[in-house]
Parts: sequence; structure tokens; C-alpha cells
Amino acid sequence: MNREMYLKELIEAKYGTVRNFSEQIKVPYTTVRSILERGVLNAKMENIINICKGLGITPEQLYNFEDSIVANISKVAVRLTEKRQNNVYKFAKQQYNEQKNVIKMPEPTPEPEYEEFELFGAVSAGTGEYLTDNKPEKVMYKGIVPEHDFAVIVNGNSMLPLFEDKQILFVKKTDEIRSGQIVVVDYDHQAYVKKFVRDEKSCRLVSLNKEYKDMPIDEEHDIRIYGTVVL
Repeated sequence: MNREMYLKELIEAKYGTVRNFSEQIKVPYTTVRSILERGVLNAKMENIINICKGLGITPEQLYNFEDSIVANISKVAVRLTEKRQNNVYKFAKQQYNEQKNVIKMPEPTPEPEYEEFELFGAVSAGTGEYLTDNKPEKVMYKGIVPEHDFAVIVNGNSMLPLFEDKQILFVKKTDEIRSGQIVVVDYDHQAYVKKFVRDEKSCRLVSLNKEYKDMPIDEEHDIRIYGTVVL
């Protein structure tokens, strides 16, 4: 990299184009372009001073460019492989951004807003609850409310660590469930939230907390599916 290349890169980095730069320092565009093409050493000192002022450097730095740290970096960089040149460029850009104090920080996550929904009683993550046809309770929820048909509240700890006691669940109504899904069901006239499992051994409702026994699905028990948990 010679003086003129160095000068042009400074101009484009700070002003975008040579024309914009010439307008800012009030030196004719043709004059600046001529200096870049014919050489700094052939330019008038008055024009060099104006150019250097616009770029925040001294004429001495420009004239002594061949001995400057930038020139020495360039001499070394051209001998590097492309991958290592990219590393040098990234580091130099990082240093420049730190110098200008424009390191981009991650944008803060917006505070979730409260939304209103209807809560239809409790489902058991333990010993059983009764979902009734009473008028649902209006509840405010902080966060994104997923698409759902009704909401319930967990009572108990049988679904830990997935669902905690008093956690609100949003449920999508369905008559068909697949093995592995988390479901809300009426089991022998009590409402539960459980994992539905069907395999070669049996069909059953499973608690994630292993302190609770599986609940078999067979002809001895009445079961009605309310829906699957979407959150």
C-alpha cells in the first residue's frame, strides 16, 4: 500500500466517496482526484494541509507513510495467507470500533406484556381434581399466550420438572392423541395432566415425577380426552 492508496482508503472510510470528501474540505474534486492519481509529493502544500485536516492526520504522517505502522502492517499482511489476512482485518476493525466506542450491544429483550384469558379450574399433577362447568375465571398472564381453547392451572408436583405446582397450562382441544404427548384428561371423573404413552406393553398415563405410579388405560377405567398441552 502506498501513500495514495492509504489516503484514498481513509477518505472512503470517513466520507464514503472522494466527491463527498472534496465538498466537505472545499477543495475541488478534480484536484483531490489528481492528487490521488499523480501522487501526494506533486501536490501543493495548501491542498495537502486541507486534506490532512479533513482526515485528522498531519502532513508529516502522510509524507512519512512509508515508515509508518500502517505501512509496516501492510508490508507484513501482503505476505500472509488469505485466511490470516482476514484475521488481521477483523482484529483491526474491532480495534477501530472500540476506538469509536460503537461496539454494538445486544438489544434488550422487550418486557412481555400482560394478556387476559379464561382459566377453567385446576388439573391434577397429583391425586385428582374436578373440572366443572362453572363460569371461568378471568386471569392476566405475563408473556405470549399461545393459540389455545382453554387454560387450566396445575395442582401438585407429579409433572416435575416439566410443569410446576400452580403453573398455568394452555390446552388445545382434540379427540386424537399420540404417544408421548402431554394431555389433559378426565380419568375416572377427575381431571389430570399426564404424559400419554402407548407401546407394546400397555396404554397408560405417566407422571414425569417417578414418585407417582402409572395410571392404566383399560376397560376398568373411564377416560375422556380434553386436549393436548401447547404450553
